[in-house]
Parts: sequence; C-alpha cells; structure tokens
Amino acid sequence: MSSSVPVGALVGWMLVLTVKHLIADFVLQTSWMAMGKDQKTGWALPLLAHCLVHLAVAMVLILIIAPRFWFVAVVDFLIHITVDRAKGYVAANFGVTPEAGHPWFWTLIGVDQALHHLTGFGLSIFMAANG
Repeated sequence: MSSSVPVGALVGWMLVLTVKHLIADFVLQTSWMAMGKDQKTGWALPLLAHCLVHLAVAMVLILIIAPRFWFVAVVDFLIHITVDRAKGYVAANFGVTPEAGHPWFWTLIGVDQALHHLTGFGLSIFMAANG
C-alpha cells in the first residue's frame, strides 16, 4: 500500500461508504433487526440479516464503481457483524438499554457508530491508495 493517498479518491470512497452506512443502518434496518440483534437470545438471525443488508449495499456500490475491490464489501461485513455483536452483547448482558434507563446507552450507540465510521475510513484509505 502506498504511503500517499489521493485526497479526491479518499473523499469519494468516504462518501460512498457513508451513504452505504446510512442506507443499510437506518433506511433498510427494520425494528426486528434493530431490536432482535441486541437480545440475550435469538440475536443471530436478526444480526445476520442486518449485516447481509450491509454486504449487499456495499457490494452493489463497489461493483458499480470499482469491481476489483469486491472483497472490501466482505471485509466490511465481517467487521460490521463483529462490532454489532459486541454492542448487542454489552446491551443484553449489562442492561445498557433505553428501557433500563442506563446512563451508558447513548455512549454505547456512539461508540458503535464511531467504530463503523472508522471502518469506513480505513477501507476508504485502502481503496484510495490502491485505486
């Protein structure tokens, strides 16, 4: 990987992956996915469905723009499922829910979103540097 990254390509990939994240995490995520993935039991199917939406949206966008980076959608999927499972585990096992009035609920959401955006940033650097 090059030590220099074209700024235009970096910004472009960041925009693409941010739009992907907004679509997959907010527009296409159902209540069943959002609430189900954070349960103590029965979390696997809603989590998998949610992360497969991320995979599908990322794959479509990447295949349109730069098909040689198709594997980046798979990497994004694997990181997303890991981050969301960790958040779900903490929420379910430590009662970090809005219903419980836990003071760390919004912090947990913020950390989750920050990790997803850092993932997008890292993947954008990779694609911009190797484009």
